[in-house]
Amino acid sequence: MGLLQFEDLGTKRYKPCWDYQEKIFKTIIRRKIARRDAEDDAALIQLPLPTSRLLFVEHNHVLTLGKSGDAENVLVNPARLAELGVDYFPINRGGDITYHGPGQLVAYPIIDLDQYFTDIHKYLRTLEEAVIRTCAEYDIIAGRIDGMTGVWVDAESDTRARKICAFGVKASRWVTMHGLALNVDSDLNFFNLIIPCGIVDRGVTSISKEIGRKVSLDEVKPRLKHHLQSLFGWEETSGLDSAEKC
Repeated sequence: MGLLQFEDLGTKRYKPCWDYQEKIFKTIIRRKIARRDAEDDAALIQLPLPTSRLLFVEHNHVLTLGKSGDAENVLVNPARLAELGVDYFPINRGGDITYHGPGQLVAYPIIDLDQYFTDIHKYLRTLEEAVIRTCAEYDIIAGRIDGMTGVWVDAESDTRARKICAFGVKASRWVTMHGLALNVDSDLNFFNLIIPCGIVDRGVTSISKEIGRKVSLDEVKPRLKHHLQSLFGWEETSGLDSAEKC
């Protein structure tokens, strides 16, 4: 069972959180390299395994474009984005264009997969499973579509399938960053600014829309956290290094 340090960052703009992720990500890699280069067992004992980190955050309106994405999937010009108060960042995760904003729960696991399994596809399927189990608590039957990373409602229908959670990750030396964005009570009109994830024939949805009532992020957070902890076997620990706080 690995150790987990969890932080709920509340509502924050995208760039400071990206910078914070990068700082944690680089710290874990640095500590991992130090363990690899330890000269003997005594030195290794002094270098404990890196602790997994899980960040929850609700972002202000922002579009992020993955490194394999197409900027043409943004359907409005920069002036319109500025008018709507929507930031825009090309970033270093996988995937295409996506939207983050109020009413959406974003989770960033920053973990060393060498402690679990060195398989990015399995990692993404594990994140998806946590979301599928969370949706099930609201009697939402969610699932996967072959060849399309994400969690979908009516996944087996070509015409009715709609994405409820998007994923995009980066990994280096088997350390991960970025993660998932679960639409809880999002204003889905903002997805009209883009072709979400570059997929033109599928819609988007949210927990609130599916069950017909307003659902708060505070209601969903402990459920998603529980399922992530259960699937990864995390034991939560406290005491963040003050130098690592956002």
